[in-house]
Amino acid sequence: MDVNALYNEWLEKATGDPDLKAELEAIKGKDDEILDRFYRSLEFGTAGLRGVIGAGTNRMNIYTVGRATQGLSDFLNKNYENPSIAIGYDSRIKSDYFSREAASILAANGIKVYIYEELEPTPCLSFAIRYFHTSSGIILTASHNPAKYNGYKCYNPKGYQMTDEEAAETYDFIQKVDYFTGIKKVDFDTAVADGRIEYIGDEVINAFLDEVQKQCLHPDVVKSADLKVIYTPLNGTGNKPVRAILDRIGVDKVYVVPEQENPDGNFPTCPFPNPEIKQVFEIGLEMNKSIGADILLATDPDCDRVGIAVPDKSGELVLMSGNEVGAMLLNYLLSERKAMGTLPASAIAVKSFVSTDLAEVIAKKYNCTFKNLLTGFKYIGELITNLEAEGRADDFVMGFEESYGYLAGTHARDKDAVVASMLICEMAAFYKTKGMNLVDVMNSLYDEFGYYGNDVQSYTFEGAAGMEKMAGIMDGLRAEPPKEIAGFAVKAISDYKSSKTVFTDGGEEAIDLPKSNVLAYALEGGNKVIVRPSGTEPKIKAYITAIGKSKAESKALCEKLIAAADEFMK
Repeated sequence: MDVNALYNEWLEKATGDPDLKAELEAIKGKDDEILDRFYRSLEFGTAGLRGVIGAGTNRMNIYTVGRATQGLSDFLNKNYENPSIAIGYDSRIKSDYFSREAASILAANGIKVYIYEELEPTPCLSFAIRYFHTSSGIILTASHNPAKYNGYKCYNPKGYQMTDEEAAETYDFIQKVDYFTGIKKVDFDTAVADGRIEYIGDEVINAFLDEVQKQCLHPDVVKSADLKVIYTPLNGTGNKPVRAILDRIGVDKVYVVPEQENPDGNFPTCPFPNPEIKQVFEIGLEMNKSIGADILLATDPDCDRVGIAVPDKSGELVLMSGNEVGAMLLNYLLSERKAMGTLPASAIAVKSFVSTDLAEVIAKKYNCTFKNLLTGFKYIGELITNLEAEGRADDFVMGFEESYGYLAGTHARDKDAVVASMLICEMAAFYKTKGMNLVDVMNSLYDEFGYYGNDVQSYTFEGAAGMEKMAGIMDGLRAEPPKEIAGFAVKAISDYKSSKTVFTDGGEEAIDLPKSNVLAYALEGGNKVIVRPSGTEPKIKAYITAIGKSKAESKALCEKLIAAADEFMK
């Protein structure tokens, strides 16, 4: 591949967006800049496309979006009679522009398009797919990535992200499309006027909120608890739906962080709009000095994930992890539904296999079947769909991932920060009436089940050299498997790429999950290290589990395991 030839072709032909032309002119003669933009095409996988916004085959722009959409159109026309699609978008730079571009291409290919009139959360896209019975769905979002990123995620008719097979077939079609001559397109406004593109109205949003509200267990308690909430949508899509659902269940003291209230893809007050990090709460924490809230909520830009901060007895605000919130929500739903007599006899809960094992222990207490699935909420969506096919949809209690993604109910087949925000506030109100805050609740779970410490370390490898480095690290770990990690003997190694667990005593066991580039090390004492390259970012993540009798003991173990993981990444 001649990157300079590609560059010159784009310089000549990429005239559809003046921003691209200016960028291409600005990098003329800068070999490293040209290489970074053209050394590859953005890969289309089960997470769709994700990349930096800009010019080139390795960037998010109208041509990479257009090429992907034409390939998707060809896939849909091959596999469905009279195909249709739902489209949503978030507050990111050019998300609305890209969504209109995609709609225009799909309509030109004879595919009926339903598109939201304004930015909406990712779970609303999942809901719309099933509401309209469409063949597919697209959401323009890069979730919690920095402002320079955008993305394009594709869904199947069941409302969760494409399977590996569907994505691979779509990618085959995409590769046949020329960026400049292979894309059909119609004028957006013309297609709206003649009905090929139809706006999704308020009735769909209201139907979504109706389904979310059904998951509320104790609305009367919420109304009487006088709960105070500080909320930030982080300049994203959560502002309207989260406030609407909290109002519905009786949380009337919601204070929204003004600097982060309105949509803004530049994320001026939080360069990393990720509810996993403390920075996103800083303005809310300052607000709280005069408000004295019971809880702070932060939803990410596409509102599929939510993080919380809670004051302890001394008034110090504690940021709670996704694992902790997942464990508390599961315990709350199971215990209260059992008390109310609404817990199914064959109840089932689920998490990603990198999330805390504490959830599995909690589920066992309530005789709830528990499943561990690969990382990626589509696997949880698939499980719900299979339960529905068996007439068991009501058996699903909850699914979650440690990265702050939760779902209760079956209205969506993706993580949903709208229903999670509602249930977190309901749970906080419920325990407030009993004289407990959520820090107290979490500590009571640790006292009962043991201290499960969890940590996630991310190691970034940018650019072409970074991709090679990541592959080399995983290859090296497979070629020379560690026998001990931080002084703990390795009891078993699970290689999800080969679908096999090898035990140190010589035994083997098949892994009945889709293949994935993941290595999991089971250590003495129930401790774990899991190594997984991200599917959407240039990162390798190490997931640490450190089980101790106290927080201090768990933290000390965790630090040792993190240091060992750091060595893996050199």
